Amino acid sequence: MGKAGRLRSGAARKLQRWRKGHSSDSNPESRRHRLAARSRFFSRPAEKSDLTVDALKLHNELQSGSMHPEQAGQGTQLRMEEGDDDGAAVTEKSSRTFLSGLSDCTNVTFSKVQRFWESSSAAHREICAVLAAVTEVIRSQGGTESETEYFAALMTTLEAVESPESLAAVAYLLSLVLKRVPGPVLIKKFSDTSKVLMGIMASQAGSGPSSALRWVLSCLATLLRKQDLAAWSYPVTLQVYHGLLSFTVHAKPKVRKEAQHGICSILKGSEFLFGDTAPMHHPAAQSTARFCVQEIEKSGGTKEATTTLHVLTLLRDLLPCLPLAMVKTCCETLLRVMTLSHVLVTACAMQAFHSLFSAKPGLACLSAELNAQIITALYDYMPSENDLQPLLAWLAVMEKAHGNLARLQWDLCWGHLPRLFTAAVSCLLSPHPQVLAAATQTLQALLSECVAPHMAELGPVSASASGPASHVCRMFRAVEEGLTYRFHAAWACVLQVLRAFFEVCGRQCHPLMRKCLQSLCDLRHSPHFPHTSELDRAVGAAVASMGPEVLLQAVALEIDGTEETLDFPRSWLLPVIRDHVQGTRLSFFTSYFLPLAATLKSRAAELAQAGKRLESKIYDTLQWQIWTMLPGFCTRPMDVVASFKGLARTLGTAISERADLRLTVCQALRTLISKGCETDAERAEVGRFAKNFLPILFNVYSQPGGAGGSAADRRAVLDTIRMYLTITEQQMVCGFLEKASEKLTGPESTEFTRLSILDLIVAMAPYADEPSLGALYRTIQPSLQSKEHGVQKKAYRVLEEVCAAPRPPCQAFVRSHLEELKRDLLGCLQSAASPAKRPRLKCLFHIVKQLTAEHEDFVVALVPEVILCTKEVSVGARKNAFLLLVEMGEAFLRFGPTPQGAMQRFLLLVYAGLTGSVTMISCTLLALTRLLFQFKDHMGLAVVEQLLQNVCLLLGSRTRDVVKAALGFLKVALLLADAQLLAKHVQTMLEAVGRLTDDMRRHFRMKLRNLFTKFIRKFGFELVRGLLPTEYHKVLLNIRKAEARSRKQRALKQAVAASEGAAPVQPRGDSVEELLADSDSEQEEDDERRGGREQRKQARQKSQAWLKEGEGDEPLNFLDPNVAQRVLATKPGRGRTRAASHDFTVSADGRLIIREGPEDEDDEGAKGVDEEMADLMQEVGIRSRKAQKRRFREEAEDEEPEGGTQTRYKAGGSGIHRRLGAGPALGAEYKAKTGRGDVKKKGRLDPYAYIPLNRAKLNRRKKAKMQGQFKGLMKGAQRGAQSGRKHRQKERRV
Repeated sequence: MGKAGRLRSGAARKLQRWRKGHSSDSNPESRRHRLAARSRFFSRPAEKSDLTVDALKLHNELQSGSMHPEQAGQGTQLRMEEGDDDGAAVTEKSSRTFLSGLSDCTNVTFSKVQRFWESSSAAHREICAVLAAVTEVIRSQGGTESETEYFAALMTTLEAVESPESLAAVAYLLSLVLKRVPGPVLIKKFSDTSKVLMGIMASQAGSGPSSALRWVLSCLATLLRKQDLAAWSYPVTLQVYHGLLSFTVHAKPKVRKEAQHGICSILKGSEFLFGDTAPMHHPAAQSTARFCVQEIEKSGGTKEATTTLHVLTLLRDLLPCLPLAMVKTCCETLLRVMTLSHVLVTACAMQAFHSLFSAKPGLACLSAELNAQIITALYDYMPSENDLQPLLAWLAVMEKAHGNLARLQWDLCWGHLPRLFTAAVSCLLSPHPQVLAAATQTLQALLSECVAPHMAELGPVSASASGPASHVCRMFRAVEEGLTYRFHAAWACVLQVLRAFFEVCGRQCHPLMRKCLQSLCDLRHSPHFPHTSELDRAVGAAVASMGPEVLLQAVALEIDGTEETLDFPRSWLLPVIRDHVQGTRLSFFTSYFLPLAATLKSRAAELAQAGKRLESKIYDTLQWQIWTMLPGFCTRPMDVVASFKGLARTLGTAISERADLRLTVCQALRTLISKGCETDAERAEVGRFAKNFLPILFNVYSQPGGAGGSAADRRAVLDTIRMYLTITEQQMVCGFLEKASEKLTGPESTEFTRLSILDLIVAMAPYADEPSLGALYRTIQPSLQSKEHGVQKKAYRVLEEVCAAPRPPCQAFVRSHLEELKRDLLGCLQSAASPAKRPRLKCLFHIVKQLTAEHEDFVVALVPEVILCTKEVSVGARKNAFLLLVEMGEAFLRFGPTPQGAMQRFLLLVYAGLTGSVTMISCTLLALTRLLFQFKDHMGLAVVEQLLQNVCLLLGSRTRDVVKAALGFLKVALLLADAQLLAKHVQTMLEAVGRLTDDMRRHFRMKLRNLFTKFIRKFGFELVRGLLPTEYHKVLLNIRKAEARSRKQRALKQAVAASEGAAPVQPRGDSVEELLADSDSEQEEDDERRGGREQRKQARQKSQAWLKEGEGDEPLNFLDPNVAQRVLATKPGRGRTRAASHDFTVSADGRLIIREGPEDEDDEGAKGVDEEMADLMQEVGIRSRKAQKRRFREEAEDEEPEGGTQTRYKAGGSGIHRRLGAGPALGAEYKAKTGRGDVKKKGRLDPYAYIPLNRAKLNRRKKAKMQGQFKGLMKGAQRGAQSGRKHRQKERRV
């Protein structure tokens, strides 16, 4: 390209430019190929087509990315060289693939050859050639291509081939087929097969390519795994096995790994190990263990220790399947080799121990005594707290070892736990945060896995206990030692462990934990203590397990109402107890906290009378905090039957007389009934006081004005009434209901009283008997036609609760009064107020659900009302109208006789609404949309086609409501209807949309955009563009660009998420391999595979070890038994890792980037996979459109507000959009009256002008404008400062 720049003067006039929209006029006029393709689109080709199965599969491979174009070309070249003319044929057994020219094998055993085909590999081409030749031989002899035939043919070929490439190919195919050959065949042919394979293995053991040897080893492993138990008593079998075993320490990585994998598969997966008479261990397990021990002793601790590392890698997988004696021998060998202080050897040995304990072997492999001996021995190899990776591995191994020992013999495990607790607590002195986290996690895991399951077997534990209880005491003392100042940097971790200890052992061990609780409280009082939240959670765990009584015996609250100072150092205990108390004695609250609360309340009153308002407020707050603990005491209390009667009177008094405690006491009663009354005796005891509590609650709820409290208080009281009614006797409920009915009809009752009584009746009605319900119905019948909308709504709420209740009396009442209910509900239709529509429709919903075919006339009479209610102002009324509409459809399906006929009859009733008023037509369209969504399976094609045609006609209406409903129907039809059906009518639908008037188009532009998007997704851009007028083409192009952009962004986000999720950063892995990632024992294999000086240098660095010198001038004593801890795998002196930064990110130009996580995620989720389903739910009335932040707000100007008629518009700006009620602008008092700018005021602060933050000023296009404004601002300030300086200079001269 030429260099871009400015044209010469006068040259611009000579250039010819395309007019806007005509840039494609240069395209050729002839469209021969397009017309030919279009003519053949709906016709089948007359001659033989080049579109074959092979071509399609090749195309699919290219599109999916699993095969590259150059590979496809090479595969085609191979087929041409092969000269196979039968490429177009398709066999009966399998469809042909792109490898059909190389192999016509129909056996699925060799499908792996085709799946992992690489045409650029000579080895793969050789494999396919051998497979094709063997298949041809089998077919020429009339074979069926079974696994046995392939096994015989490949064995014959294996003896005949000579070249290494062919030998590797045959061995690979043989390794595949041997896995599927029947076992009896391999048992019978074992001698001959093993002889051939052993010969090849011996010839290939030297130098040269390792691929053939690798697959021969795989064949031998499969052959040995298929042998029965009797075969392992023959020397030849053991000879073959030991030959395979010798390759587990081979120098080549692939050969060694294949041999190790084969040995593991034999010892773990031989077929006779899964039979009924299976032995405990494989017969070759003992000799395998001896081989490993001999190899380790032979290799010893040489400089590289390569063989030792290979054997340790093998033992890592084999230890759990060895017999007990061999496991003991191997473990002794591992411990001996760990004394060499070789970093990689020690790491691999730790991996072996970790895999042994993680496998949880049985007693035949690992006894409890041996497990305990290994634990004791591992303490001699505990790394230093400064050695990061080895210490993490040691902690992980010890955690698994103790967990396995607890499974085998828990009391023996408890005897070893105190020493590990002491060692783990000492690890908290490490400078590495990873070690602190690992030690904390280890202690918590030991408590939950080893201690917690057996704590119930212990009684109360004291400091002088013996037996298993003494071990718990020693463990706790070890953790308690962490509260000393020596561990101050790790106090947060110590508090987490103490919290776990309190949760696990607090109920039984609280006598020995009292001193620790005192220390925690003293620690919290220390100035600038940084871990108050962790300490509060630890004390809260003690409250939850021991109970507040034990806590307050150990740590006094020090609040009694006679304090001289108002420090209250232990007042922090009150919120801690409130948040964690549960499952304790209710009587303790009655005996301790209630008198204290009364004392504090009286003290507050005395101080208020004395004029000390601040002191009074403090005491009042303390007594309120004490009352807030009551719901926690009512959560699963242990003495409800014995203690509630002593508390009931006080609670009733608090509800009626203490408005400030009403919410708390009501919450406590609800908690007690729902979570404290678990037995019949407890429910009966609390229900016995219903005659006392319910009248108090009724009176409080019925009090007008401020006496009844705020709306929240009245709601809490009503919820408490509902909860208490669940445990109240039915006879008592009927008595209360009768009194409420009498008071409702009394002449002196006010409107507030009637509404309150109706609320109480709504709560009581579901728990009354049938006669009381009949009397209640006669009482509320006049209220159904009341002129007071609130009373009418409450009356319908009573009927709704009765009809919806599942209790037998309510169901019997509905059945016995069904005719009367139908007559009254239809008769009250004209007088039904809008607020009463929601409960009325819900009541009708429950009644229609119980109707049978003889009540069809009642359902027919409801259709007009239900359709009109789909556009009610209330969201609940609209929702119930749609639910009732669906239930009426279900009722017609029940009426029969056929689903299609019943639905046709129901739709005919709904169609009548299309002939009514404009409102009725729009409501009918909404109803039809919901019915299409719900009953599309019961509507025939003719019905749906008729609906589409009628809706397309209604799009020509001049009323916005009708057009809006019709567009919603089209959107639902696009998402639900069959594509073939829509294809017939797509032209009709798009032409109807295209005929919309300009006003309709402008008003519903967002809805039309959404609709066009769905049309394009279903039918394609070109079709939609061809069927719409030209004025829509610009919108369609914009939609196509937006869709492409969104697809690209989603793909990028998925790619980023995949890359980030591929290797998540974890503080501590589950396996010891992850912990020892920096000490990989297979590093030398990477050297062989990659090579290079840099890799070898890194390997040497990873295998290095460091000696930590003595403190100060103290020399290092090599005779010290703990000298092993001085050998470090981590370089000493390495500083702490930098903590993660949680600051805001900064862009290149210095701007802060603040991301709004939850909202952005919600928006992306709404635009993701469920976007169309969300639109569908909104259109059919299942999900309401909530006012929420969206990227594209649909129908911003044509949607109705959900909660009422108030607009979302907020005033702001200038002119007619200014805020009328706003006060004077900030800083207006400094404004000059005569000139511009601000002036100083005497006795006030100097005026300053701040630039408001506005994201619009970040727009790059307005950069110059913004700079000009600020430059002018700075120049003005400079001129003012300069003039002031000159004026001061003049004054000095004067």
